[in-house]
Amino acid sequence: MASLEHLVVVLAFLAVLHGATASPGGQNIIDQCWRGQPNWAADRQRLASCSVGFAGKMRQNRGPGVIPYTVTDPGDDPVRPRPGTLRYGATVLAGKVWITFQRSMHITLAQPLFVKSFTAIDGRGADVHIADGAGVVLYEVSNVIVHGLHMHGCRTPPPGRVVVPGGAVQDARGLDGDAIRLVGSTKVWIDHNTLSRSEDGLVDVTVGSTDVTVSNNWFLHHDKVMLLGHDDGHAADRRMRVTVAFNRFGPGVNQRMPRIRHGYAHVVNNFYDGWRDYAIGGSMGPSVKSQGNLFVASTPDNTKVTRRMPVLGKDWDWHSVGDSFQNGAFFNQTGTRVRPNYNKHQAFPAASSGEVRSLTKDAGALWCSAGSAC
Repeated sequence: MASLEHLVVVLAFLAVLHGATASPGGQNIIDQCWRGQPNWAADRQRLASCSVGFAGKMRQNRGPGVIPYTVTDPGDDPVRPRPGTLRYGATVLAGKVWITFQRSMHITLAQPLFVKSFTAIDGRGADVHIADGAGVVLYEVSNVIVHGLHMHGCRTPPPGRVVVPGGAVQDARGLDGDAIRLVGSTKVWIDHNTLSRSEDGLVDVTVGSTDVTVSNNWFLHHDKVMLLGHDDGHAADRRMRVTVAFNRFGPGVNQRMPRIRHGYAHVVNNFYDGWRDYAIGGSMGPSVKSQGNLFVASTPDNTKVTRRMPVLGKDWDWHSVGDSFQNGAFFNQTGTRVRPNYNKHQAFPAASSGEVRSLTKDAGALWCSAGSAC
């Protein structure tokens, strides 16, 4: 397994050095790494070698010490989770865990699901919906993968108690109706999920969280899509680094794709299928590199890609490199260009904006069958 990871890292790094942008089969570099393998179901942990961007390779989520766990029961007890339920595997079961699903299922969480460190939630091979209840919380954890889920209808739960990593039971309070929320967490990869119609944000990266990659997701029919940075007063988010790559935004989205406070975002090779307010926004002087994206404005009245809050921010470093704009869309650049400065485990070649429709055509949760390429 180490040789596979080394090969993936070397090829990606060489591609960046030589400016390669080719996308064989119309797939992006993450999907090229695993989707063509007919034996993906027997080698699920290969996925952990395919991540790029600030999350880097998810090496701690693979290897002989990882416990395979299968969800067989869609029920949920937030205080005393039963073996076979998602909460038991994601919160209670000790050690490094790779979670899969026995069959397609609809899971309604009574309280937020607190995911522990070194956990991979892998929905491939089943149609898994986490819907019409609470969402997923990553609270001060690291090395977490969330892949292949449909998440919709997430909302603030009623007051109640919930088990957290380590086994303590506490009051569930102060949590909004986010689908996925990161609080003080690092090295997180959110990939190939379909997220929509929730109460607050679909993905929020907050309170000092950093080294996060959000890739290959489909965000649709929602107002406040993605928040990077807790609030204007939380200076710890200055160290936040997030890669937003190969996602599809829209239809039916309004704003925050993403909205960034304080930190740095590399927004690359995403497809923006319209917006009502703005696409990329920010406050408190964040740095943004927008690269190789396709921005298609909804109407002549909704053409501005960027929004600074407040309107000041002329010295912020917001740059557009190789983006394409349709239906009058435009990006207001300011400041100087700031590179992501990826290391060799994070680096990947940005494709041209002309390839974005192809690279994002399979964004969202995939339907994969064991024994055939996904």
